[in-house]
Amino acid sequence: MEACCGAHYWARELTALGHAVLLIPPQYVKPYVKRGKNDRNDAAAICEAAGRPGMHFVPAKSLSQQAQGMVLKVRDTLIGQRTLLVNTLRGHASEFGVVAGKGVGRVGSLLAAIEQDATIPAEARDMIALLGQQIEHLNKKIKALEARLNATHKTNAVSQRLATIPGLGPVTALTLATEIDPAAFASGRHMAAWIGLTPKEHSTGGKQRLVGISRAGNERLRSLLVVCATSVIKAATMPASKQMTGWLRGLLQRKPRKVAAVALANKIAWVAWAVMTYGTVYRRSPTDSEVSFYAA
Repeated sequence: MEACCGAHYWARELTALGHAVLLIPPQYVKPYVKRGKNDRNDAAAICEAAGRPGMHFVPAKSLSQQAQGMVLKVRDTLIGQRTLLVNTLRGHASEFGVVAGKGVGRVGSLLAAIEQDATIPAEARDMIALLGQQIEHLNKKIKALEARLNATHKTNAVSQRLATIPGLGPVTALTLATEIDPAAFASGRHMAAWIGLTPKEHSTGGKQRLVGISRAGNERLRSLLVVCATSVIKAATMPASKQMTGWLRGLLQRKPRKVAAVALANKIAWVAWAVMTYGTVYRRSPTDSEVSFYAA
């Protein structure tokens, strides 16, 4: 089957009937679709793709995995809605000469400034107050979800082990524990490539040419790991910090900070795979030249 909407539900139902279900990413099926898209050609393409020796499949998720993943995705959706409302509020306020900096933390002062400005028409103040109420409502919902995620994180052994890796918080650790099946990857390198943290290759004629990373892979995990890596770099560059290693120091000297953040995110993915595969916690290498883990 193609791993499309509802595929995990049908995979569980068919598995309960005794079938062996293989879920194939749609982008891996598309190259085998012949001219003209219809149900018959789609089915033939799925059969052809499933028979390829190098085909990669998507593990079917359980009910609990889908439920936990839904909490994380709903939180992201609410954060996106809050960002939209904050930008809308700032845009309307600037039309009346009231300007505030970016960020949710500036909303309170912006609303107070608009309320005190008597030159702004009452209709505009009412609409801006309505936006402020919606933002406050979303703030409460997001805080409730974050409290729920923190409680789940404390009861999840895999998430607790992942949180020992520098830079990984409860949200990223839970996302990795929910979305990743380490047995599906031969190594941490394979998992990092699946997430999309490896350079895109454009080689020919025996000459290897690597370019920047593409948008292929798990976009949400890639974004979270890059943010984690950025926080590690920020902490490491502070005076008297103990987070700076020889590898990271040399990387920052050779490459821009954003490029270094992607490279560090790649290494974090490798370590996360090892922590999940071997059931260990992260332990920093005794040498200053490498970031690795040791089995506990």
